[in-house]
Amino acid sequence: MQATLPNRIPSDQRETSLPENDVRGKLIVALDVSTAAAAQKIVAAVGDSALTYKVGMQLYTAEGPQVVRDLVASGRRVFLDLKYHDIPTTVAAAVHEASRLGVSMLTVHAAGGAKMLRAATDAARSNNPALIVLGVTVLTSLDENELEKVGFRGTVREEVLRLAAMAIDHGCKGIVTSARESAAVRAELGHNFAIVTPGVRPAGSAHADQSRVATPAEAIAAGASHIVVGRPITEAADPAAEARAILEQISS
Repeated sequence: MQATLPNRIPSDQRETSLPENDVRGKLIVALDVSTAAAAQKIVAAVGDSALTYKVGMQLYTAEGPQVVRDLVASGRRVFLDLKYHDIPTTVAAAVHEASRLGVSMLTVHAAGGAKMLRAATDAARSNNPALIVLGVTVLTSLDENELEKVGFRGTVREEVLRLAAMAIDHGCKGIVTSARESAAVRAELGHNFAIVTPGVRPAGSAHADQSRVATPAEAIAAGASHIVVGRPITEAADPAAEARAILEQISS
């Protein structure tokens, strides 16, 4: 993948060096595809309208760690969204390996518990102090009926707040939650951590398999520091133009 990734981003334009008013730092484009070639095509089409890309279970399972290495080598930032959830030693080892790949952000399930969260964040701090470990709270595909079926008796909001507090208390630099809960999380826990919001859809887009969705502007207004957008950009006739339109919505 590395040999054909176009438009290598100079180091002074990467997100770590972006001025605070550069809204590109808030957008993560989801590479929810099954081949490196498809991912290349998306990255090329988006160009410099985005700098951070999500590699999730689908692409990572199909192509393995090389797709991450190539994105990092091209100057892009990688949000590795594998949602680690296992015993503490196994998760710590996985975070260690992710750190070696050069990812900027990764996810662990906050429901894995305090020991697992601490093991993950200790591993990140030991290998790459800048790595952002995010605690996943309640998946955006779940509503309260589904949450009850898996054994949770409270509301989605209550569960998000409980898991978010545990994640932050045990070293996570941020959480993943929908925009519907972000304002409550900010009010309860403050602003000194990242909130990454998936399930973001521009107005008029289909919700697909997401239950708790928001527009880009709504997500940022609710307290998100980053939004994840997939199909509205990657399946657009002009992905770069769609990404720019979303950046304009964020800025508004």
